[in-house]
Amino acid sequence: MNTLNEDTERYLAVIDLGTCKTALAVARVLGDNIQILFYRTAPSAGMRNSAVLNIAKVEKVVRSLVSEAENELKIKILQVAVGLPRCDVQQRMASGEFPRANADDCITEDEIRMLKEMAMDDSKLDKPENEMIYGAVAQSFATPEYIQLSENDIVGMVSPSFTGNFKIFIGKRSSVNSLYKVFDDLGIAIVRTYFSPIAAARAVLTDEELQNGVALIDLGAGATSIAIYIDRILAHYSSIPFGGDVVTSDIRSECTISDRLAENIKKAFGGCLPDKLQTLGDKIIQVETDSSNISNQIPVRYLSQIITAREQEILDAMLYFIQESGLSEYLRKGVVITGGGAEMLHIGNFLRDMSGYTVRTGYPKGGFVATGCEGILSTEAVCTAGMVLMAKEDNLNCCLALPAEENAGETAEVKEEVEEPAADTVAAEEAAEVPAGNEGDGEPEAEEKEEEKHDEEKKDGDAGDREKKKSGDGLLSKVRWSFAKMFNDMNNETV
Repeated sequence: MNTLNEDTERYLAVIDLGTCKTALAVARVLGDNIQILFYRTAPSAGMRNSAVLNIAKVEKVVRSLVSEAENELKIKILQVAVGLPRCDVQQRMASGEFPRANADDCITEDEIRMLKEMAMDDSKLDKPENEMIYGAVAQSFATPEYIQLSENDIVGMVSPSFTGNFKIFIGKRSSVNSLYKVFDDLGIAIVRTYFSPIAAARAVLTDEELQNGVALIDLGAGATSIAIYIDRILAHYSSIPFGGDVVTSDIRSECTISDRLAENIKKAFGGCLPDKLQTLGDKIIQVETDSSNISNQIPVRYLSQIITAREQEILDAMLYFIQESGLSEYLRKGVVITGGGAEMLHIGNFLRDMSGYTVRTGYPKGGFVATGCEGILSTEAVCTAGMVLMAKEDNLNCCLALPAEENAGETAEVKEEVEEPAADTVAAEEAAEVPAGNEGDGEPEAEEKEEEKHDEEKKDGDAGDREKKKSGDGLLSKVRWSFAKMFNDMNNETV
């Protein structure tokens, strides 16, 4: 049930659990066409550093978003694709060798996949009870005759054996268990988990950037991460467990205001490099509260100084990771910044001044139609957009469209129930139109015949109504049975 033929209309549902916002996107796929039908965000609750902290609070937010999507689109969300936590992720190298039974056959993608699974199985975890493998990314392959082959190179080659080198990404087991617990309690299956830096890269990086070397920095609320791509390969990943939320906290404490107000002021007036704010730097924000007549004045220049100090700390950490990776000289396409923090005024210029790299802001580059759901084209939605594209490539199907006959049948029943009193009213009005002077005029047979005719018509009408209602009940029963059968068939398959 989770995969269908590529030409079959299907629905995708992806959820991005962020520290600040939780996003749900539903897309309809037909062939190569993707249409975003639904995109909503809600303030997150129970999340910390991109991981689930309080299961009950996260469930409440997700349940509300799912219910809103189901009611609006008339669908049932049975499965979702979700992103894995971005923090507390380690990486290590692993390798494996794959001897082949028939050396004359071409190497296939299935053999590459089996070698990757062998490398992950052979990778020893330091604390298996606390850690788990998020996934593996192929770095290079070799045959007895060739070395430094990419995955695209080796598929289709002929060789008696081949070896592969993989980068293994390891995360906290408890974070993933909590993630699955949320959706298990909601009765929704997780059909795929995607590593967030791969999803973000799928959404914003161009082929030229992937090929020639680029660093993708995701400036999130509770986590900031960097993914380095060389020759289309994820060569390095690192993260720190803080981001835009710390900037908001600094503003709150320095200006003695609430978190909510600090966040709103940061988005409306915040920016880096106070000397480049021009006329904006001369403005003063006057904050007045209902509980006190005392107003709080915040110079925009001072606000920028607070923000710049913290952003410099965050960006310094990212530049340190670049140097630590040993790949700093290979970033010919510079740095791409994305995530909600990438919207900060002058943040790109600030990073360029600090590093010397060319810097651009990464927005989802498309690949789908988002009419009416333009929010998915923002920097904070890059992971959601990337997961939609990856779910389409994986040929997933996450939702069932509710049959139209069910709604039509219910409408017919309501209409019949409304029309029945109207028929009685018409009959009563016809009876009232008989002149009072006709009583005792010597025409009782005509009156009796008229009454008998009316009674027969009423009985025929009641019988017709019962037949219609019976037919409607039969149709609804068939629809409900069909829906239940599809749901049971799905549950009996392996996800």
